[in-house]
Amino acid sequence: MKRTTKVWLGVGVCIMAGSGALPPSDPHAAARTLLSSSALTDPGATASAAQHVLRIAHHHRKTVKAKPAREGGEGEAGARSGESALAPDLDFALKIAQIRGHLLVGDELVQEGQWNGAYPHFRHPTEELYGPIRGRLKEYQTPPFEAALQVLANQVKRRKGGDDYAGALKAVTEALDAADQGVKAKQEDWNSFRIEVVLELLKSATEEYQGAIVNGRIAKPVEYQDARGFVWQADRMVESMAPALERKDADALKQVRAALAELKQTWPAAMPPKTPVKDYGAVLGDVSRIELAAGKLM
Repeated sequence: MKRTTKVWLGVGVCIMAGSGALPPSDPHAAARTLLSSSALTDPGATASAAQHVLRIAHHHRKTVKAKPAREGGEGEAGARSGESALAPDLDFALKIAQIRGHLLVGDELVQEGQWNGAYPHFRHPTEELYGPIRGRLKEYQTPPFEAALQVLANQVKRRKGGDDYAGALKAVTEALDAADQGVKAKQEDWNSFRIEVVLELLKSATEEYQGAIVNGRIAKPVEYQDARGFVWQADRMVESMAPALERKDADALKQVRAALAELKQTWPAAMPPKTPVKDYGAVLGDVSRIELAAGKLM
């Protein structure tokens, strides 16, 4: 995973610079120092250092990928056109994970009886994510599922619970399961690849969360909920791999779990509070700690 390692080393050096420490000349030594330092565990890391983290990670992604980097969240113009800075398998898997994140938080709202709040999360997969992957479904042995997405969204729009809703959700979930299996067939190291998807999903969450906050208040609940769904989906993915990750590096998994638990405190419920529990810089700091620890699991 040489391409990914470049990202971790860049992120690590950046945290040291942002916190006032000078990185050693050997970048591998820098990474080792960081993985055992308070940069991973200190929630009080400065917001400026955290912002440097994702800035340098984004820079490395641009330098190691052939296509131009995208701007904005998962619904930006690049996503609509199908253009992505990510490798094809990673881009496809990320969009599948984003769809799962939308459905996860949408279902949470449905279970709470928040049908109006849930509806955008069942509509967005078709509006923002399905188009860019439509022409690639066959490559990953995935049956078309746009109609299933529309049926599910309509069930939510009409507040149709019970078996109608459960059956529609099951049909979409089965298509997403097939997509994951199609991507898995192309990977030499499935768990390492999925960790990379997790990290891209968390990056998407930070972008959605940033968009939710206006003048110190959570002004856009849908973006807040998007971010929650993506983080909860990332956590589910980590836990689904936990036995294998623990065998690989139990301490690194422990760090990832701890940082994810800290990150999840940002979203105390599916319906947002009026003011953020954490500011954007603090969220970036949490994600940077996950990134650094996860580098040892890839």
